[in-house]
Amino acid sequence: MAMMPRMELRQGQSLVMTPQLLQAIKLLQLSHLELQNFVEGELERNPLLERDDGADPPAEANGADGPLAADAESFARAESLNTLEGMEGRLGTSLDNVFPAEQPSAARSDAAGTEMLPVIGGSYGSSGGSFEEGAEGFESSLTAELSLHDHLSAQLDLAVSDPGDRIIGRHLIDAVDDSGYLGEPVADLAARLGVAVARVEAVLAVIQGFDPSGVAARDVAECLAIQLRERDRFDPAMQALVANLPLVARRDFAALKRVCGVDDEDIADMVAEIRRLDPKPGRAFGGSAAETVVPDVFIRAAPDGSWLIDLNPDTLPRLLVNQTYHARVSKSARSDQERAFIAECLQTANWLTRSLEQRARTILKVASEIVRQQDGFFAHGVEHLRPLNLKTVADAIGMHESTVSRVTSNKYLTCSRGVFEMKYFFSAAIAATGYGEAHSAEAVRFRIKQMIDEESPREVLSDDAIVTRLKAGGIDIARRTVAKYRESLRIPSSMERRREKVAMALGGR
Repeated sequence: MAMMPRMELRQGQSLVMTPQLLQAIKLLQLSHLELQNFVEGELERNPLLERDDGADPPAEANGADGPLAADAESFARAESLNTLEGMEGRLGTSLDNVFPAEQPSAARSDAAGTEMLPVIGGSYGSSGGSFEEGAEGFESSLTAELSLHDHLSAQLDLAVSDPGDRIIGRHLIDAVDDSGYLGEPVADLAARLGVAVARVEAVLAVIQGFDPSGVAARDVAECLAIQLRERDRFDPAMQALVANLPLVARRDFAALKRVCGVDDEDIADMVAEIRRLDPKPGRAFGGSAAETVVPDVFIRAAPDGSWLIDLNPDTLPRLLVNQTYHARVSKSARSDQERAFIAECLQTANWLTRSLEQRARTILKVASEIVRQQDGFFAHGVEHLRPLNLKTVADAIGMHESTVSRVTSNKYLTCSRGVFEMKYFFSAAIAATGYGEAHSAEAVRFRIKQMIDEESPREVLSDDAIVTRLKAGGIDIARRTVAKYRESLRIPSSMERRREKVAMALGGR
């Protein structure tokens, strides 16, 4: 067959991932903190974007290109309850005004009642004091928490005088994590500094004598051994006990007595001594700041039994496109390059505001469907959590599964039962015995924990016994599944639990 070039005309469909579409997809899966950082970067790069301070924007700020402001409060007022029409059961439809911002102050205080959820955070200056009243400024209350690194460095300057050893000590302290353990092998650190391992070991021995006791240890056994030596309690029997910490964790006192060569009373005293030690000596000092989870959606119960779903305006950036500035700089553009830059900035700004608005709408839609599907959970608790997958929610709201997956990633909702990640409500199904309705895996996990918490020392439930009880309750589950759920809850086996309960009973006597 001869090969020759030729021209053909074909018609087909393909999805073109434009930069704007990629940006919209990226915004969906960002948490509110990541979204704030992204918006801050866009504000720095794009001169046409400006932050909405909450005041009424000038007429020039809105052009003919569509919605240019992603106002979280007005958007939430327009969408919070409209998406809930047609919900069955407890999830009724309420057309009343449930937004405090549109009610008089007296009505807001009465409508809130005891069911209003507190908004995480708060406004600045809410403490009631002011500079005019003679109160001290907030600078006087700012304190710097002492870090473990600084605490060890101060002791190093006093304990070590040799400059070379001080450098080694600095590197060792830098390798200590927030829990107080040495996170780098001594051999690697010695090779990196070009010194002998014995010299690094000698400096490490000095640091291990610093406060807090047990710091700069390489493992738990060494940490406990350092603390026991300082208490003069590291005798041969205690050495054997520290060398067999897995037996202590399993509460295998019979094996511990054989290893340590002591009787029942001595092994009880030794284990009690171990428990009084601190396995994480560095946690008393300031580490990395913990981030508070801020919910993206508020779920509240209405007086008529329906659910009120509001977006959290604090997690939604509000941006405006400055059309006045755009008109001014467009007239002063001197070259095609400048005009192209201005046009690109306008297009990017318009697309970003639309993408933020679409992101908020999508979060509200997904959250509303989750509430509709998991009405039993919000009304009665985790035992009534239903099996749910991404496809069910995606089909209900007319979106793709991948979109729902992105929306529920790193997003949280708060209700009267606490703060939950949206993915928490997607749970696998456990078949029911007979022709009953399937059970949620999370609800089954809760039942297993409840059974184990209620067991007595004389009747510790094995995995087989838990399976029998669950099947009697209409849940068809295998033993290996029960074991997997129990391990995910960090609950020890029945044998370990029996030993622990017996030890506690003997200790109570």
